[in-house]
Amino acid sequence: MLRQATTRLLSRRSISSSAAAVPSRHFSTEVPATPAFDSSFVEAWKKVIPNVEPPKTPLAFMQPRPPTPASLPTKLTVNFVLPYASELSGKEVDMVIIPATTGQMGILPGHVATIAELKPGVLSVHQGNDVTKYFVSSGFAFIHANSFADIVAVEAVPIDQIDPSLVQKGLAEFTQKLSLATTDLEKAEAQIGVDVHSALNSALTG
Repeated sequence: MLRQATTRLLSRRSISSSAAAVPSRHFSTEVPATPAFDSSFVEAWKKVIPNVEPPKTPLAFMQPRPPTPASLPTKLTVNFVLPYASELSGKEVDMVIIPATTGQMGILPGHVATIAELKPGVLSVHQGNDVTKYFVSSGFAFIHANSFADIVAVEAVPIDQIDPSLVQKGLAEFTQKLSLATTDLEKAEAQIGVDVHSALNSALTG
């Protein structure tokens, strides 16, 4: 019994020491000015395919970002993108409220680094007395420690461009589809439609 415990302890120490030897990776808020690369990967690549340049990693395409400030900044820098467009790029704002799956989340300058999944709902951008609201279907928000926020949504549209009559019509149609659905796939698709249109209706009436 004592021998087994000693063996486990030694194996844990060896694992921790080997993990400590692995070079640390940069956080998204600490992208270096010089593009980083894995030298061991490059060497292995050149041995196998010497006539072809090794592929670049995503880190090579990331622009350097300022380090985490020592004092609390006054503005939050927001990038809000869709698969086909960029709604906001490097815009400095006072606050952003996102529809996270855990509830409405307010993001202010100096917010702790967080990754949040988005659910159908209203995303509002606050700049002084101006508030711009978007309806987002889903996505993710990446809040960095240096007061940068990257918001990626599958679909988004300004609230003032939504037709309430079409929302009511869509909600009625998907509600009927859900009641008539017979397979799991039909039920899932109809439920998604009901959830999205219910969230749209709440965004317009709320």
